[in-house]
Amino acid sequence: QVQLVESGGGLVQAGGSLRLSCAASGRSFTGYAMGWFRQAPGKEREFVAVISWSGGVTYTAGSVKGRFTISRDNAKNTVYLQMNSLMPEDTAVYYCVTDSGSAQVMTVRAPKYWGQGTQVTVSS
Repeated sequence: QVQLVESGGGLVQAGGSLRLSCAASGRSFTGYAMGWFRQAPGKEREFVAVISWSGGVTYTAGSVKGRFTISRDNAKNTVYLQMNSLMPEDTAVYYCVTDSGSAQVMTVRAPKYWGQGTQVTVSS
């Protein structure tokens, strides 16, 4: 059974930084893309960033490009999201995701596996 456990969320002032982590377990993730989606209050879930198995291909949403960086450590089955220059509109529950499809497909199709989510709140 696949488990995705997020950590690193919290409350931060605008302009601050947070680093989210997600540890995956329950199967081999060889060939699996991983990534992050988010859902703000009253809004649909949206794609934030995804990374290929090799780490060589990444996609980042335009709203966070230049501020958020995704990376992964396959030896630890862990994906990270470094979030800098945070803004109040980044406030949301952030979900770790993974799927056997390509990283590009994950930007347009809901991934198969989701974590429980971690709250990020940015105060103005």
